[in-house]
Amino acid sequence: ASVIDEPDRLKFEGSEYYLKPAREMRALFPHEEFPGACDNTLWIAERAQVELDFDRLLLPHFPVPGGHTAISYLRRLVIEGARERYGGDTGGSVGERIEHELRIIEDMGFPDYFLIVWDLIRYAKKRRIRTGPGRGSAAGSIVSYSLGITDLDPLQYGLIFERFLNPGRREMPDIDMDFDERYRAEVIRYAADRYGSDHVAQIVTFSTIKGKQAIRDSARVRGLPYSLGDRLAKLMPPAVLGREASLDICFETPAEDAAQVVKDWHTNAAGLRDAYHTEEEVRPVLDSARDLEGLRRQDSIHAAAVVISPEPLTDLVPVQRKGEDAEVVTQFEMHAIEELGLLKVDILGLRTLSTIERTLELVESKTGRRLDIDQIDLEDRATYEMLCRADTIGVFQLEGTAMRSLIRSLGPDRFEDMIALVALYRPGPMSNDWHNAYADRKNRRQAVDYPHPATEGVLGETYGLMIYQEQVMQIARDIAGYTMADADALRKAMGKKITAIMKREREKFISGVVAGGESAGFGGELFDSIEGFAGYGFNKSHSAAYGLLAYQTAYLKVHFPAEFMAALLTSVRRDKDKTAIYLNECRTMGIEVLPPSVNMSESDFTVQDAKIVFGLSAVRNVGSGMVDKITEARKGGGRFADFQDFADRVDTSVLKKRIVSSLIKAGAFDQLGHPRQGLFLAYELLIERTIGRRRQEDRGQFSLFGEDGFTFADFIDIINPLQHIPVLSTLYRHLTGDTIDAAPRVLGGTLFGGAIGAVASLINVFVEEST
Repeated sequence: ASVIDEPDRLKFEGSEYYLKPAREMRALFPHEEFPGACDNTLWIAERAQVELDFDRLLLPHFPVPGGHTAISYLRRLVIEGARERYGGDTGGSVGERIEHELRIIEDMGFPDYFLIVWDLIRYAKKRRIRTGPGRGSAAGSIVSYSLGITDLDPLQYGLIFERFLNPGRREMPDIDMDFDERYRAEVIRYAADRYGSDHVAQIVTFSTIKGKQAIRDSARVRGLPYSLGDRLAKLMPPAVLGREASLDICFETPAEDAAQVVKDWHTNAAGLRDAYHTEEEVRPVLDSARDLEGLRRQDSIHAAAVVISPEPLTDLVPVQRKGEDAEVVTQFEMHAIEELGLLKVDILGLRTLSTIERTLELVESKTGRRLDIDQIDLEDRATYEMLCRADTIGVFQLEGTAMRSLIRSLGPDRFEDMIALVALYRPGPMSNDWHNAYADRKNRRQAVDYPHPATEGVLGETYGLMIYQEQVMQIARDIAGYTMADADALRKAMGKKITAIMKREREKFISGVVAGGESAGFGGELFDSIEGFAGYGFNKSHSAAYGLLAYQTAYLKVHFPAEFMAALLTSVRRDKDKTAIYLNECRTMGIEVLPPSVNMSESDFTVQDAKIVFGLSAVRNVGSGMVDKITEARKGGGRFADFQDFADRVDTSVLKKRIVSSLIKAGAFDQLGHPRQGLFLAYELLIERTIGRRRQEDRGQFSLFGEDGFTFADFIDIINPLQHIPVLSTLYRHLTGDTIDAAPRVLGGTLFGGAIGAVASLINVFVEEST
């Protein structure tokens, strides 16, 4: 890489690097030799005209059955789904909510959107691909719930539709869909088949340079030692819940009303500021780093975002082919896609869903009965007892050390606590110490009080703490007379804290309170009390959906511990650090994990007699494809008798050095009776001779020595005796615990067929030949 002091950095050789006028270009490309070349460039430039229209919706049209419009078909599906969800009752509050939502959906022009998402979810469920219970604000929609897009009743948990879709802001709905990570590509492929492969693409994302990387890059291009950049980067304050401090936060004194986490970051960056002021060579490094921070570093494929267009995408946005499979990817990132009115859907592969599904498959294989995880009791005592002990390693969203400490303090004993846990463990609430306050108030270690007496009805379930954005909206509706659409606008304004907007909203809020019969002073006090909370509240709809996933994984860990841990280990088999953590958790839980075995193991971790059998694909250098070849040979010819039998029967592609050596080190051949160290010393030679023999047999050439084939003469032919006597000596000692001098003179047999006697014979022959 170049450094800043390099003499020829960013320089080009020659004198032709300038924009040439028309006269020079026509001289370089005369019409006689290059007819029309210059004229064509003008013709192309005159044709190039791009007008971006940001005031239209480019929703694909869902193919509805004959006699239906999009809204009529959507209505039919919603009513049918609601009858199933609510036991046939679609009147009262259910019917009112459905009509309210459908009216807004129709007015905003989004029936096709809901039908498209419903169709993707329907396809996944038909294919038995596990889907999530919902994510984000879509869980607040009874239409989504009735269609099966989400799995939480918004009426039961007080989830608000306008937090999801607000007629006051003309934005595309945003329903995030989670799928079993193994089948995400299949869902995208279905969308491409349904709407046309030229109408569907994944979306690009751009990663930016973070503070630590900027420091290291700045030091490197200045030619300074790596150790200097690394030391300065490590002076940056630690990340909080995945969020990193910027260099500006480290150096700029935070405002008085800044979040506590920002103040903590600034305090913890004192060492970095000291280095800047006291070390002369550090100052230019950090100055350059602050300029670099935030710049785009590289592009990649977004983990979830997919665009579905009513027209060929090449007519609307630039695209490229990217990645190992050459996926079609837009060159506009997702915000630009949305501003153009295109449909952006989030199709995310979630590892937790894979873990749940694998657990259910293991339970079904053991019991013959498939558990319906979506219908489990949300008041299961055993599950809450485990949660109160904070035995939550492997439980979705609840396995971090700090989270487990909070769980012990809080002692969750109802599903509402699960929702609160997801919302509380966020930078905003934590910076205000609301997570500890919630735990203390719940367990009567702290008195419950309210920011204003009028908020008691809304904040009762959260012990007087305004931890959900929806609570701000409810207070504005119930006390200040806001519509829910206006209440959502107020929530957003409070989150952004823009002074001019807040002034207007304060006047509007007070006017609403006065119109309701209260005083202006009361309205002002109430507004001030909720303003301090509103910017840090979390989306309750999202918390509820993820709280349900957390509860489901906790339930499985309690009631099916071996199956759950086996599924969990399979899901992280490529992550050695996570595997070690979960193997230790198995030991803590008293679950025995059997080592990998070519005679017992499958590709994934499995359960036999309440014991977990290590999955062969989790062994380093052994991929799923190779495991399939091993299990295929085992199913075709029965268990392997010994290593020679294994080498004779498996596909020769399995007999590569890195694969076999990894299997030996992992203990996959221990059950065959071969000590690891002795086998490790001999396997390469045995495999080489076996592959050679198998190739000869494939050509119709067979050994006169029969099945064993691998004779002492063969051994002597391919090994230099003087070099390998120490190896055989070591091999014999590992196999017998004895020395060469004690080796019995036994003739005949093979290295493994004749076992110890054969090895002794090999050694005797070696000694005789070498002397």
